[in-house]
Amino acid sequence: MASDTNTDTDTDSLAFDVFSRACPSRSTLEHVTGRWGGLTLGALYEESLRFNELRRRVDGVSEKMLSQTLHALERDGLVLREAQPVNPPRVDYELTPFGREVAEKLLGLIHCVEGRMDEVLAARARYDEARGGR
Repeated sequence: MASDTNTDTDTDSLAFDVFSRACPSRSTLEHVTGRWGGLTLGALYEESLRFNELRRRVDGVSEKMLSQTLHALERDGLVLREAQPVNPPRVDYELTPFGREVAEKLLGLIHCVEGRMDEVLAARARYDEARGGR
């Protein structure tokens, strides 16, 4: 019987390593940190939104890219898609608890970057000047 102990905890304690090519966490990290994934999660942090509301909020995303992004985030368990049984059809998107946790961390990064943009723009100008105005 000793061999049967901890079989559940053995599988629960599997280590994921995003730096390993085969690790499934790598694709989730890509979905979260990609341009549209991060912006979509950030936009949904405050409230649930319909598709077109979300597309207007994430300025510049195409309908196709937003649809692909939402599918990937839903598949990863970050976004919940809820179809309302009304006429005309209504679909709302909202964050799952996991999605809220991830969005909270992303918003911290977003606010950090936005708050330091003066430094970023100055660094870019110095870099470009040092390389002949590229």
